[in-house]
Amino acid sequence: FIGIGGIGMSAVARILIHEGCIVAGSDLRTSSLTSTLEEMGAKITTKQDGSFMSLETDMVVVSASISEDNPDLKTARKLGIKVVKYSQILGSLMKEKRGIAISGTHGKTTTSAMISTILKTAGLDPTFVIGGEVPDIGGNAHLGKGNLFVAEACEYDRSFLNLTPQVGVITNIEEDHLDYYENIEKIINAFGDFASSISKDGLLVVNNHDDNVAVAVQRAYCKVETYSLDNSSDWYGEVLPVGSGIKRFRVFKKDKYFDEFILKIPGSHNVLNALATIAVCTFIGVDNDSIKTALPSFLGSNRRFQIVGVRSGITVIDDYAHHPTEIRVTLRAARELYPEKKIWCIFQPHQYSRTRHLLKEFAMSFQNANKVILADIFAARDNDYEKTAMNAMKLYEETRNAGVDIQYIPQLCDIVNVLSSNVKPGDIVLTMGAGDVWNVAYDLVSRF
Repeated sequence: FIGIGGIGMSAVARILIHEGCIVAGSDLRTSSLTSTLEEMGAKITTKQDGSFMSLETDMVVVSASISEDNPDLKTARKLGIKVVKYSQILGSLMKEKRGIAISGTHGKTTTSAMISTILKTAGLDPTFVIGGEVPDIGGNAHLGKGNLFVAEACEYDRSFLNLTPQVGVITNIEEDHLDYYENIEKIINAFGDFASSISKDGLLVVNNHDDNVAVAVQRAYCKVETYSLDNSSDWYGEVLPVGSGIKRFRVFKKDKYFDEFILKIPGSHNVLNALATIAVCTFIGVDNDSIKTALPSFLGSNRRFQIVGVRSGITVIDDYAHHPTEIRVTLRAARELYPEKKIWCIFQPHQYSRTRHLLKEFAMSFQNANKVILADIFAARDNDYEKTAMNAMKLYEETRNAGVDIQYIPQLCDIVNVLSSNVKPGDIVLTMGAGDVWNVAYDLVSRF
């Protein structure tokens, strides 16, 4: 595996080890994911110079972020070893079971984790590959004995078109990965291809209040069910007042009362994720009582509104949000949960190209934060042009002009120092981004 430390790559590696394969790999960074794989028997190196590539290798798996000039990949090509993309091997694994693929610009990981949690609690022992660590069900992957395969289906590089699901979900469709797709029309077209890939006897569950989804879903050949928080959909939820971050909501199916559920992770967007989950699990054959039992036990995935620690009255939360919509809904959830408290948002932009394409949207996404600290951009798949065309100062200026109290501190270690001197008991610190900004949360908790 070239890039074995990636969340999806490491998940597939875990499954193949459980199936008896001899797994090796390379990644420039070590992590808890690579450490777990090494404990399972995988041999991993942080060098990607081609020297670790064995002639005994039968197959090389590459992540979408690996370019053709990678020395490991060039060595594999030279040796004539079969090379497949991560999404291709994920698709081949899904073919052996009944596939459930969760797609969308946002909410894929949480919805995949919810579905996997319910199916596991119901005794169906699914195989799953999730784009995040879910401690309560054993991490980001599991090789189950049941006939169900749950996979987070990523749209980058049209990866999800390598899957062959019977059941699909589209949570939403927005502009993202514009370094690959160029425009929203091409993104919608890819999701249309995904919709058409669901088997005719299957089910596609979609967000009913997304105009882009409405276009893509026209390509589906299977049964389609919609969900929303109003009665315009096949599945709709009515949120009841509870408070304290707990969501109690009634669910109706085709205007008939279905049941009442409890969710212990904050945000109305997670009620929508739960509606999609309930629709999928009901189609699979899980009874209401099993869903009602499992859903309150779902405490989320790592890096999804994860409370890292509470020290000296200061609550430190970490989140993977790296798109304007994700930032906005996560900060809204934080404001609902902590209406009177000062919220510090520590944001590390992910990709120069994403920051450039969505600059104005980013600037308008921090309205529910009292104070924003902006770190330097975390580079991923960015070429030299993108690194020249965009920088964090441009985002700082755009956000400040939008009336946000923002401070630019390039280095994460300096951010920790500033926070440790300025946050007060009762404050909320929320780190956000898909890079390594999570280090700020953990370092801050250690400091306190």
